[in-house]
Amino acid sequence: MVKGKHPVIAIGLDAAEPSLLEKWMAQGYLKNLSRLRQQGIYGRLDNFRDSNVETAWTTFATGNPPQKTGFWAHMGLREGTYNFETRAAYDFQEYPAFYALGEEYRVAAFDVPQVRLTDQIKGVQVAGWGAHSPQVETGSLPETLYQELVDQHGASPALHNDYSVCLDLPKTFQVEERLKVGIERRSAICQDLLERENWDLFLTVFNDPHSGGHLFWHLSQPDHPLYESLRSRVSHDPLLAVYQEMDRAIAEILAKAPDDAYILIFSAHGTGAATIDLPSFAYLPEFLYRFNFPGKFGIGYGKVSEPVPPLITQMKWNWWERHVWGTKYDTNPIRGFLRRKTPSRLFKLIEPWLDSSQGTDLVSPFQLKREGERVVPWNPAQWYKPLWSSMKAFALPSFAEGYVRINLQGREPQGIVPPSEYHALCDELCEKLYALKDARKGIPMVKRIVRTRNDPNERDPKLPDADLIVVWQEEYPTDVMDSPEYGRFGPLPPYRGGSHRPEGFIMALGSGIEAGSSLSEGHVMDLGPTILELMGAPIPERLQGKPLLLGRSEAVIDGVRT
Repeated sequence: MVKGKHPVIAIGLDAAEPSLLEKWMAQGYLKNLSRLRQQGIYGRLDNFRDSNVETAWTTFATGNPPQKTGFWAHMGLREGTYNFETRAAYDFQEYPAFYALGEEYRVAAFDVPQVRLTDQIKGVQVAGWGAHSPQVETGSLPETLYQELVDQHGASPALHNDYSVCLDLPKTFQVEERLKVGIERRSAICQDLLERENWDLFLTVFNDPHSGGHLFWHLSQPDHPLYESLRSRVSHDPLLAVYQEMDRAIAEILAKAPDDAYILIFSAHGTGAATIDLPSFAYLPEFLYRFNFPGKFGIGYGKVSEPVPPLITQMKWNWWERHVWGTKYDTNPIRGFLRRKTPSRLFKLIEPWLDSSQGTDLVSPFQLKREGERVVPWNPAQWYKPLWSSMKAFALPSFAEGYVRINLQGREPQGIVPPSEYHALCDELCEKLYALKDARKGIPMVKRIVRTRNDPNERDPKLPDADLIVVWQEEYPTDVMDSPEYGRFGPLPPYRGGSHRPEGFIMALGSGIEAGSSLSEGHVMDLGPTILELMGAPIPERLQGKPLLLGRSEAVIDGVRT
């Protein structure tokens, strides 16, 4: 690889799945990406197997693992309370973004998710234009740039508007159209910025594989159990359509790149069928409820002795939390019927009376909204919050792996588990969690459980809130789960079609990079150092990642190291 100062054009494809890219490039659907791959080097990148969902872009930007940054999730427990709060993006104080290079380098960073604006970058920055879950406020440096770009090229119609319950197909296809418009506008903005100046680094990230993966996986990929049931209602592959629009836009953007630029296309993690949502959102909090209160049931109760009900392919009200709350266990059959069957307008009127309780109980998502709760009131884990202080262990709301918090004496305000019993309780929970199985396939639900503390009294602020991180199996998107001790959980309707996988990828081309070569190994943490090396910029010691070996003599060509 030629050393020295070169411009770098780096284009991220948020949560683009490497296996899909490889298949669709080989089949001729992604002609521009296929051409770029033939001109340079390609390889998959590892990410952390236990914490890649919430931390992928922080890992990319800082070049460090969550153990060093202390950033594990965008939500968390407020220390010394049972209050859950939004934390948004990492603050980047201890570990700045790798491209915060000061005065010597001109950088244009457009819409990189979950990275805050900073005066340590000389150039232009735009945040929160169209990223999926950007976790930062919309804005720019200079401050007038954002509105200038929007006035000229348009806003992203998908910003904070790229969600739909996957069974609600009309709304899901509306999101497809928003994504396509956003891709076209991103292309125009990136071309505009590239024509304004010869940047040392130009960086942007397409949000569309992330949004599309969540919403369209079950309509695109036959590995999802809903695919066969829903394919007759779908006229095309919406996920492929989004990837193809993105493929076209990438070619348009790169047409404005300097001739001597290095080109990098990459993702920090991937996507597969949704194996995280129901286990983390609903089944883990319900499992811990049944564990703590033997003989009691919250939501989704069923009997293991009965046949497994069919997949839910349509919700009566197209309202996911309403459906899930409708499964709340009730000894009164009339209340149970009303909760499940009442039309929405009437339900809103009777729900405060229907779900009022004289004692401590689950709190409905509708009551949480009435109380002004802003932290995922629709997430079932939040519904158990009134009971957390009386539980030995409870589930923290999560968009990722399952998070279990021990209600520890001396740490929680009403902790009931003595430190001397901490490890025994963790052992017991692990044993019972490992016994859970998918009711349809019979496969174990839990792949592994990470214990985050050797000593229950550890108070390192960089530790995750969870004492146990439950990593679910990735073979099958579970909708119904069985426990030999606590009965059946579900079936419940899926929330999203796809969820994340840890592998990302890199595609790179430019001077000294052998055409058609393959990268043998690498990690997402290595992307930042690699970009800096290609730029000829210094690599700060604070980055744990290392430059990837992209040169001919250091790569694997057709499976043989040269």
